[in-house]
Formats: sequence, C-alpha cells, structure tokens
Amino acid sequence: MASALDLAAELGHERVLLISDRAAGLRAVVAIHSTTLGPGVGGTRVRAYPSFDGAVIDALLLSRAMTFKSAYAGLPLGGAKAVIDADPATAKTPALLEAFARATAELEGRFVTGGDMGIEPDDLRFMARFSRVFEHAPAGGAGPDPSELTAIGVQAAIGAVAARLGKPLAGLEVAIQGVGEVGGRLARRLAAAGARLTLADAQPARARELAAELGAAQAAPETILETRCDILSPNAAGGVLDEASAERLACRAVVGAANNPLASAYVGYDLAARGILYAPDFVVSAGGVLSLLGERGELDEAGLRARVERIGADLAELLDAAEREGVPPFRLAERRVEERLAAARAARRRG
Repeated sequence: MASALDLAAELGHERVLLISDRAAGLRAVVAIHSTTLGPGVGGTRVRAYPSFDGAVIDALLLSRAMTFKSAYAGLPLGGAKAVIDADPATAKTPALLEAFARATAELEGRFVTGGDMGIEPDDLRFMARFSRVFEHAPAGGAGPDPSELTAIGVQAAIGAVAARLGKPLAGLEVAIQGVGEVGGRLARRLAAAGARLTLADAQPARARELAAELGAAQAAPETILETRCDILSPNAAGGVLDEASAERLACRAVVGAANNPLASAYVGYDLAARGILYAPDFVVSAGGVLSLLGERGELDEAGLRARVERIGADLAELLDAAEREGVPPFRLAERRVEERLAAARAARRRG
C-alpha cells in the first residue's frame, strides 16, 4: 500500500478512505482528489482487480481525472472516485452495496457519486436509500442519462477532429474499443451519421451483435488498436496506450471516453511527435459530469444537450490554441486546469 499512498501524495489527494466490511464481502476505496472548486464528483465502479493496491491506484488516477474534467468544463465541482473491488457478476450483493453506501454517508458535502463500470441505475437508487452522496439516481429513473450525454459529447469531439482532418462524419473510419454503455451508444450515433466502424469489446459477443446490427466490422480486443482508421476511440478501461501499444497505432487521431487512456505523459508527447492527434480525455468525456446541471435543474433538456454538444467547439478551440503555442493539446488543457485551480486556491486564501 506504500506505493499507493506515495501516489496519493504525489497527485495531491485530499483524502483517501479505505473501506472494509468482511461480513458483506466489501473492500472499497473512495479517493477525493480535490474540493478546491466544490465537492468531489466521480462515479462508483465495481470491478475485480488483481490486487487491492490496483483498485486504490485506479481510484487515485480516476479521481484526478475527474478534477480535471470538472475544472475544464467550468463546473464548480472537484474530483473524486469510488472503486469497489469485486466481481460485479457474482459479488455485487445488496449487502455489499448497502455496506458501501453507509460507509460513504460521512462524506456528504465532500463527495458526490453516480454510476460507472459495474453499477446500474437500480444499484444507485438502492444505495441512495442509505446515503445522500448518490446522484444520477432519480426516483422512477427520470432525468438525463449520463452515458448518453457522454456519447453525445464524444461524437461532437469526433466531429471536431474529423473536420480538422478534412473529413466529414459520413465515410469517416472509426475503430471503437469498448461498446458498453458509452461505446455502444457512440457506435449507434456514428453509424447513423454514416461513419464506417470497426468494433471490439472484452465481451466479443457484445461487439459481434452490435456489429451485425450496424453493419460494422469486428476486430479482436487484442488487435483493435492496430486497426487502420481515421480515429481510434477508446471507451473502456484506462491505460490502454502505453509505449508498446502506442507504437502499433495505425490511426490519425485518438478521441474517446475512456478516462486516462495514456499510461504516461510520455505517450502523449510521443503521439504528438508522430503526428497522431490526441484529444484529451477529460475534455472529450465531460458529458456525464455535465448531466448534473440537468439533474439539479440548472439547465432544461435542450440547454443541457446544447452544453454537451459544445464540447466539440471547446475541443476545436483547444486544438487551434495548442497549434499556435506549439504544445500538445493535452498539455495545454492540463495547464489551463492547473491555472484555474491555482486561482481558486489563491482566492480562498484571500477570503
């Protein structure tokens, strides 16, 4: 655990809560990266990890990504993430979910969470009975769907990058890695716009069924990154682009909803040097966190959709500015977030 704690200190986390309930079979972590701009917001995921250290490290990296996502989108929110280390197919029991929810109650005011991998809307509504930190769980299932909004934002970002590549969406070749809640919705939207798709998923049957529905090609999960295409869209777990896999890319750009797809900043600089445009994940995939504006009544459905679709224009502005400054877009986006957080901390000290 020392390495995870060292990483938390390096990334500047405010609080890391480890949760254990043997009777419920619960091992979990809540990582609150920053509340500088507001309460830490980030989903709860259920996933089996090779070790609990791996779960903690994932939560740390994802919570930092949420800080950047909220800050870049201009929201008065911080970043956090919760991870339950369990197989969602076999161990996600009511007892486990209740124990986790009750453990989060003390974080009210500092932590706001919703769904992620392995968590369904019914799970959120169940946990909301025991803790008020759960959002995206309106009674009766009403309200904006964060996955759909994320997919809308990613499509808008892909449209902006396609324009930069001099291609319309119709005929654009896109390889989608991961066709779950977000990736599947994105595939349907792109297919409706006339894009030519190649799909892959860790559950090959899911990719095969969607490919048959959309008239798309299918690739094996281990080869999708090597697919020759205009845009690679990673929409599954993070860290998929390390030095080795990035060398095999045969795309012109990377635009997806996966959090932290780059294993390190070095990979981002390497992609830029090779002329592969990388659209920063925390800019592209902000649709889910923007859904809070609808759930809290700050925007109606039309206003919320328009705000999410503006992700494309925001990304286009970022790409233009990065080109003028001669820096990779991800680094300019990070710098903008760092400047906003620094200004907020300075204002807090003055206050």
